[in-house]
Amino acid sequence: MEHGDMMMGGMIMLEVQTEDGVQGMVHLKDVGEAMAKMGMKENYHFMVMFTDTASGGPVAEGTVALKVIDPAGNESGPLALVPMDGMFGADLALTGKGEYRFVVGTKLADGKKRQFEFVHTLQ
Repeated sequence: MEHGDMMMGGMIMLEVQTEDGVQGMVHLKDVGEAMAKMGMKENYHFMVMFTDTASGGPVAEGTVALKVIDPAGNESGPLALVPMDGMFGADLALTGKGEYRFVVGTKLADGKKRQFEFVHTLQ
């Protein structure tokens, strides 16, 4: 795990980042076993939650997309994250060992564009 990563009940919490008054917090959950039973290759659920740093309230409206850079340096195309329960998420296939970079681009309810980048190493 990277510095700042923490495991909570099967969920990996990556470092928290703040960009222009909005805090982004990412969780990865290993869902490989359940997805394999359904014949799917995706093995992690990626979730990001945003908080307004001034009010402390959630920011749950807007457009959020994710690009994943795998350990070999290959970058995925943008993947739209789906709003769910105050967060945005998607299922991912993270199949190789090594460092992954998650680049999250947003245009939230205030209309400002922000970019967050999170790193996690799969052992």
